Amino acid sequence: MRTALVTGAGRGIGRAVAVSLAKRGWHIALVSRTASELMETHALVLDEGQRAFAVACDVSRPEEVKAARDRIASELGAPEVVVCAAGIVRRVPVLDMTDDDFDQVIRVNLHGVFYCARTFVPAMRAARTGRFVVVSSISATLGSASQSAYAASKWGVDGFMKSLAEELRGSGVAAMSVRPGAVNTRMLEGSPYPAQMQAEDVANLVTYACLDAPLSMNASAIDIFGP
Repeated sequence: MRTALVTGAGRGIGRAVAVSLAKRGWHIALVSRTASELMETHALVLDEGQRAFAVACDVSRPEEVKAARDRIASELGAPEVVVCAAGIVRRVPVLDMTDDDFDQVIRVNLHGVFYCARTFVPAMRAARTGRFVVVSSISATLGSASQSAYAASKWGVDGFMKSLAEELRGSGVAAMSVRPGAVNTRMLEGSPYPAQMQAEDVANLVTYACLDAPLSMNASAIDIFGP
């Protein structure tokens, strides 16, 4: 059974990735904090003729990630592909940002990737095959006013992924990130940047990274900024 796990699968890029992978014949484990949104994605995966298993999980909590791993393994088996698309943003100037706002962004966007890697990559290494792909951002390459925590988290994600990729060399597993620009999703609301593409555009590239990209692309950070 070919199983892919997608975090942040309740909406936006995560949902589009889940559907795209299902179209390619993969069963999908769906992870998000919001159960009602997850079930909408669940129905879309079933419409593609694939099995789906939804798990409400906060990726910023390592104990919830471990519990999700165990439930997914019992239902669909260990994922060969993991896509980390869960992410949040807080648009607040540095001098007005609270500790809680900053910490929450870092915990979801950066710690969440670490927890997922630590939890799901060991099974891939044991099988000597797999892809660990993170949806990063153009914000990993530049700064934007009122997005300091988000930018810090995405710069951190790219550094983490580069290091993980070095640890995976020769294992049959590759780690990559995809860095979108402005995408027409709810996360873009409140941004000064107009949307340049749809979630499905990013999902197509993520699917390539997961299923078609050669192992030689390990450690790649792939940019997609729109036409």
